[in-house]
Amino acid sequence: MTGHEHVSALHKAMAQAGHALEAGLAHEAEELLRGALTAGSPSLPKQTGLLGVQDFEVRGMLATAWRMQGKYRHSGLLLSLTLAAAESATGPSSLTVAWLCNEWGVLGKYTGDFDSARRRYLRALKIYETAFGPDHDTVAMVCHNLGGLAHARGDAQDGEPWAARSVQIRTRLHGPDHVLTALDTAAWAALLEGCGRLEEAEHRLRQALTVFQSAFGPDSYDVAVTLHNLAAIQHRRGELDVAVSSYCDALNLKEHLLGTDHPDLAPTLVNLAAAKEAQGDLSRSRALYARVVELLHHKVHATHPTLNAARRALDRPALRRG
Repeated sequence: MTGHEHVSALHKAMAQAGHALEAGLAHEAEELLRGALTAGSPSLPKQTGLLGVQDFEVRGMLATAWRMQGKYRHSGLLLSLTLAAAESATGPSSLTVAWLCNEWGVLGKYTGDFDSARRRYLRALKIYETAFGPDHDTVAMVCHNLGGLAHARGDAQDGEPWAARSVQIRTRLHGPDHVLTALDTAAWAALLEGCGRLEEAEHRLRQALTVFQSAFGPDSYDVAVTLHNLAAIQHRRGELDVAVSSYCDALNLKEHLLGTDHPDLAPTLVNLAAAKEAQGDLSRSRALYARVVELLHHKVHATHPTLNAARRALDRPALRRG
């Protein structure tokens, strides 16, 4: 395969894989990306121009596909190797480096490597702001991710301004009813809930849910996450029966989309376990907490807050007896 043919194959694979990733079809995306790399790599000359940049992006997308499948170690190793090569080939402040830093930051949120994720996000943000100014989709993306990282580590006060900024940028660029605006609005709402602003959070979530259901139908990952976050508000209000029902809806949808052994089930499982514990169903609560530990203990850092919450719960005397 010539260099030109490889560039063309990568273009096609990236476009198809991008659509697959947006649809949550990580296995399909992996096949496309691995196929493109395998087909062209053995006969390629060493070069650092357009071909090299696209190779880095394909590898970054493959790391994203692995992360979406819960293959966190595979994803992290590939991102580490790819970022180092991209820095050498394109410079430390290139847009390719920024994109890879953002992708590695997302992985760090899931694995619990929060400090490294924050550094990578801030590095990406600086590159994007320098290249495009303060009001660009890439800037909104990283602000969204910084808010999500703060939410994952339990610091809603730190994350809320980042999330609010992302919504402001998306609204200026696309209007209030765009899918990108809705995605950022839903993430902002989760932080508003963490700040105790429950009515505003619920309003924002229902706004976003309407957009997701219209754009993606009732059975999408974003619908599942929004149902989870609405359940968290109900839980916080003490509406336990309603919260349990909503958590179960979110969990069933996540299992349908991701499978029953995906680590991204853990946030819903741990919240459902807490709600069942509050209802006095200790046997069911214990089983749910144990499932969280089983899902996460080989895939995330030992200090991951969801994993630790489940372990602490299982150590409570009431649950050991339940």
